[in-house]
Amino acid sequence: MEKRVEIGNTGLRVTPIGFGANTIGAHNLFQDIDEEVSRQTVREVLSAGADFFDSAFMYGLGRSEELIGEILAETGRRSDVVLATKATHIVTDSGIKLDNSPAFLTEAVDIALKRLQTDYIDLFYIHFPDGVTPPDEAVGALKRLKEAGKIRAIGVSNFSMEALKVANKDGYVDVVQDKYSLVYPELERDMIPYCIEQGISFIPYTPLASGLLTGKFTANNPPQDFRKERPHFQGQAYLDTIAKVDSLQGLADKHHVSIANIVLATTLGIDGIDVVIPGAKSPEQVRANMKTLDADLTHEEVEQVRALFK
Repeated sequence: MEKRVEIGNTGLRVTPIGFGANTIGAHNLFQDIDEEVSRQTVREVLSAGADFFDSAFMYGLGRSEELIGEILAETGRRSDVVLATKATHIVTDSGIKLDNSPAFLTEAVDIALKRLQTDYIDLFYIHFPDGVTPPDEAVGALKRLKEAGKIRAIGVSNFSMEALKVANKDGYVDVVQDKYSLVYPELERDMIPYCIEQGISFIPYTPLASGLLTGKFTANNPPQDFRKERPHFQGQAYLDTIAKVDSLQGLADKHHVSIANIVLATTLGIDGIDVVIPGAKSPEQVRANMKTLDADLTHEEVEQVRALFK
């Protein structure tokens, strides 16, 4: 597999296996987060040769960004990596509020720069639409921040097809991030083709379908956490998917990698997708994800895996 790729037309070149930093310091999302393990995990990303970090304010309410900034400052590696982060959420006494106003986004970028201890962010996303601010106005604010040199590329995440078209009215959107995996392929119908046509890079989140496509679950051993409420983790759908996942073991053995690596490599073989950003809670998981680079799938193998889940 190619060792470095360009994210769409952004000029940002990265390893195709990035690092989803949603567990780093994310006390608000996960139990038992140990910040020392988070630091070791970030250091391992650098050691393992990955250079694309994907964070967000919502990952630890800024703590993920702070820990990444701390390690990059400590190691002097800021210029070696491509940093992506996101904002939209405001924590209030009555709960979480979403804001895409130009004033909020401008301030959010300034605050993220401080947390990350840097003077530019390579890729900044509007994390969710707020349902109020016209999407093209929100993106217009990011265009001004790009012109000011504070960000290098503009992203939107979790936007509907309709909102994405408005957001990209002037052709300013560089990257779209949304939920996609081989078992949730709905976006192949409209969003991914639109991104290809517009020269936008599509970055999937949950490419391993919350662990369903890793090979670690069995028919008798489904997950016992929040995932068991999801349709794909229930009944016959779950059993069918597990059987398909298990059938990938032969291909994994052929390439000397894991089933999860085969799924990630297949996802990278889809037109419009340049990079994937699997999460990792530990240095071991970082190393396991990076082994995807050893899976040199042929076009036929990619199509064979995709057909299995169609």
